[in-house]
Amino acid sequence: MNTIATMRHSSAALSGQSTRPSAQRGFVTRLVRVLRSLARWIDNLLDRRRSRLALLEMTDDQLKDIGVTRCDAHREGIRPFWD
Repeated sequence: MNTIATMRHSSAALSGQSTRPSAQRGFVTRLVRVLRSLARWIDNLLDRRRSRLALLEMTDDQLKDIGVTRCDAHREGIRPFWD
């Protein structure tokens, strides 16, 4: 190790800085990606639940327009959001 590299590592250790900031940025990037993915998954679950509740509120004529029977709409509407 040359003198300049030694000085750089020594000063970083004394100041409490990490010698691998790129590893920290990589971790933060992965964490943000996981959190966004989780938020997207939860949003999809909530959208599915809203759609199912909307089926329960439709009139018979509206259900007929989309080709769904009242029984099918009820069966779909009472399903849990994770299913």
